[in-house]
Amino acid sequence: MEKTFRLHSLSEFHSLCNLPQPEHPLISLIDYSKVEYPFEENQISWIQDFYSIGLKRNVSAKFNYGQQVYDFNKGVLSFISPLQFLKIEINQEAKVEPSGWLLLIHPDFLWNTPLAKRILSFDFFGYAANEALFLSEKEEKAIGQILLTIETEYQSNIDKFSQELIVNQVERLLIYSERYYERQFITRKKSNYELLEKFEAILASYFDKKEGLEKGLPTVTAVADALNISANYLGSLLRIYTRQNAQQHIQNKMINYAKERLSTTDMTVSEIAYELGFEYSQSFSKLFKQKTNQSPSEFRKAFN
Repeated sequence: MEKTFRLHSLSEFHSLCNLPQPEHPLISLIDYSKVEYPFEENQISWIQDFYSIGLKRNVSAKFNYGQQVYDFNKGVLSFISPLQFLKIEINQEAKVEPSGWLLLIHPDFLWNTPLAKRILSFDFFGYAANEALFLSEKEEKAIGQILLTIETEYQSNIDKFSQELIVNQVERLLIYSERYYERQFITRKKSNYELLEKFEAILASYFDKKEGLEKGLPTVTAVADALNISANYLGSLLRIYTRQNAQQHIQNKMINYAKERLSTTDMTVSEIAYELGFEYSQSFSKLFKQKTNQSPSEFRKAFN
């Protein structure tokens, strides 16, 4: 049976990968070419209690976290949050030498700073592995400089300013990453529009086939799974292209189908609610009024 390591500290990660102990117990920048995973049958998996940001190149391995698999063979940036499951499969016959950086940050390092809360707002920590960030040479250089600045600071004599200076650099790195992700969304307009068309088709099929009677309300996670992407990634796409989050988009589509049934059928409000996936018709009526400023019955009367 495959063993899953449980890594509570940065020190445990360093030991696992045959690295010297970290210079700081809560933050560490690792030269990725020096990482040696203790593979058994060419794979390893673990759960970690810290954030990791990886800038990797020429890695002959498949990283599986979230629900997807991605081959890292060029400069890409990936993000893992605490308690995510990570699995790596290595190609032992590969000739290329991996390179890059791996920044590890324990949540305790961010304690009592604004970033402790703000870091949760960066959706890309919830993206799946095949949604990693592809960097241009210029972008890769900018990220690399920030990483080295962080390392220089924690290698210096620690004083009362150290944490604030390092946290500022970490936040700068995350803001740049957010900018680059948005650039990636925009430069991949065609594939993203195709993805959004599939999203619309999945919802249309869901309501047309009355799947709500059996499956309940359509969830963001279920739709994202059907698209083979993460819920966070779907949400980011929709915010950029529609200015709505995924839940809002699903609800608006639901209301449109409810309007169609209210105006063209003799179904009762309760029947429509159950067909759409609501367990209680009162919940449907509440959402309908919230979205339209009318109750379902008031909306229907306008057509009679």
